[in-house]
Amino acid sequence: MRGHWSLDDRLELILREVPFEVPAGTAAVTVRLGYDRSQGVLDLGCGSPDGFRGWSGGARDEYTVTGDWATPGYLPGAPEAGTWHVWLRLHRIPPQGLDFTLDISTSAVAPAEPVAEEPPHGERPPRRDIPDIDGLRWFAGDFHAHTLHSDGSLTIAELAELAHGRGLDFLTVTDHNTVSHHPWLGKIDRDITLIPGQEVTTDRGHANVFGDVGWVDFRRPVDSWVEHAERAGGLISINHPLGGDCAWLQPVERRPRIAEVWHSGWWDRRWGAPLAWADAWRDDVIAIGGSDFHRHGNDGLPGAPTTWVLAEDTSTVLDGVRAGRTAVSAGIDAPLLLRLGDELLALDADGLVLVRPDGARQVVRGERVLLRAAEGRHRLETYENEVIALCG
Repeated sequence: MRGHWSLDDRLELILREVPFEVPAGTAAVTVRLGYDRSQGVLDLGCGSPDGFRGWSGGARDEYTVTGDWATPGYLPGAPEAGTWHVWLRLHRIPPQGLDFTLDISTSAVAPAEPVAEEPPHGERPPRRDIPDIDGLRWFAGDFHAHTLHSDGSLTIAELAELAHGRGLDFLTVTDHNTVSHHPWLGKIDRDITLIPGQEVTTDRGHANVFGDVGWVDFRRPVDSWVEHAERAGGLISINHPLGGDCAWLQPVERRPRIAEVWHSGWWDRRWGAPLAWADAWRDDVIAIGGSDFHRHGNDGLPGAPTTWVLAEDTSTVLDGVRAGRTAVSAGIDAPLLLRLGDELLALDADGLVLVRPDGARQVVRGERVLLRAAEGRHRLETYENEVIALCG
């Protein structure tokens, strides 16, 4: 199949569905997309008669679905007979338009599954000396990371090993518009809790949905994402709301309380816009952080920033977030501000400035200091107003 997408096509309807027939007895479906990547971007996905079968966005030009395995980002399962659809999102179409080709094939024999090598398992750095509170404990983690199941470069095991080696207790794996990674998370034994997530991704903003809640349909309005997450017992967070061409521009009636206030793209933390956005979004924002790790040399490494959650154990981290028991630091060993009931614990923060919710400021004296806490968000800053740590 050959075709041409124009800029008018994109403006009329950004996501197109190309139908094709899968005969009974099919063991494998393979789709190959061709276009000039130097001229534009076409996102790729798949729907079957039973519904969602996968998404890889602009990260892949080819996928295969079989009964026993599928290309990362896609769901394995016997290809059912009937009308399937190639999903094409016209992400970037230049004024002159973009030519494309689609090669769709079915086979009665499934190809062999590609095999990935397991990375070696290393040591975890020592944990910081942080007191428990009424049977709860502060756990260190990251709420935003990607694997080969979307546009990341690492397998799930490789990502888990990297996060474990950096000292994290938990990591939420949030591949774009897919849940194909979810069944594998519990099978990875790397001494770190992997939490299922998905980054619901559009060209007008991204949101993370946390929890094993099933696939969230990114094609629908944002309020349906919020309802889906709540109905299934998950959580939804607005991602990098000031993040360049990924900034939040979506209309939504019920604004989620959780927001990725601290993203790895906050390069100059003297720039107070993320805090100003959070205050304008709603007055009770639960701040979390995300590295948005994709590959080495790109974005932050897992735990940069680190989100700390007060919970019973790592299996109840999302309950801790739901209750607002979060703090964010630049890294696992960076200066830290934690709420201990009616007090704040400032760690490795000597000489930094504590900023209270009402704007009052005081200098922290000492490396391990208890300070009076008030209701609302506190933060640590340098004398130049550079944000060093956040605490709800």
